[in-house]
Amino acid sequence: MPAISDLEIGLFFWAEPDARATLVNVLSTGVTSGQLAIDGTVKLTPETAAEWKAALAEADFHLFTVFAAYEGENYADIPTVERTVGFIPKATRAEREVRTREVIDLAAALGVKSFGCHVGYIPHDKSHPDYIDVRDMVRRIADYAATHGMSYCLETGQEPAGQLLEFFKDVDRSNVKINFDPANMILYGSGEPIEAFKLLRPHVISVHGKDGDWPDPAKPGSLGTERPLGEGSVNIAKFFATLRETGYTGPVCIESGVHGEAQRWEALKRDVELLKSVRG
Repeated sequence: MPAISDLEIGLFFWAEPDARATLVNVLSTGVTSGQLAIDGTVKLTPETAAEWKAALAEADFHLFTVFAAYEGENYADIPTVERTVGFIPKATRAEREVRTREVIDLAAALGVKSFGCHVGYIPHDKSHPDYIDVRDMVRRIADYAATHGMSYCLETGQEPAGQLLEFFKDVDRSNVKINFDPANMILYGSGEPIEAFKLLRPHVISVHGKDGDWPDPAKPGSLGTERPLGEGSVNIAKFFATLRETGYTGPVCIESGVHGEAQRWEALKRDVELLKSVRG
């Protein structure tokens, strides 16, 4: 098991068909830890778990979190996110709850102690049927994760920090935590990320390293634009200073939407070097 430092720089990466090859690429960026994302098309079989467990052991790689994404999710713009992402769409809610339990089982088989996902846009009205159903579903998932000694991280961004905090309190499960993504606060226009982090800090156990710019006010419903680390509106240096000031010592895992294999891994390597230099 690699030594984990305060503010460990890791990588958020997607499970690809060849676990060993995936980890070779991840290691090439200069990290030895991170978060594994499982999209809705990945077949979750005992063989899948065995392959990833062996590959992680051979690479001496530490996973902080396993994240779930779901078939049918679409992040084209805010109205599409509202219709398709997380637990809000009623038509897919039951199957996504089953899939979530399967991803938690995979995480448990890998010895990972944290699971995460996007819940989706939570209604502001606590009496709304979707709010009640999703809150109860989150409670059931948290309880299931707890049977594996696992936390359940809510991902930030799709609602203001204050609203997420109220939902967090209403769920009322000690193992429910927060994975804080500063860029998501900007991309969704949900609030200034540093102040949002300070509000949510008592519940944050992991952080994403990501950057972006605000949505164009002339285009209602649009998302902001993801930017290379250090080139967006997050203010990475100030954000890291805030992590230190608030006593946060957990991981910071880079999440990047860069596409193209060679470009992707080279860009991630630069991101790792940047965050390590900011961290000091």
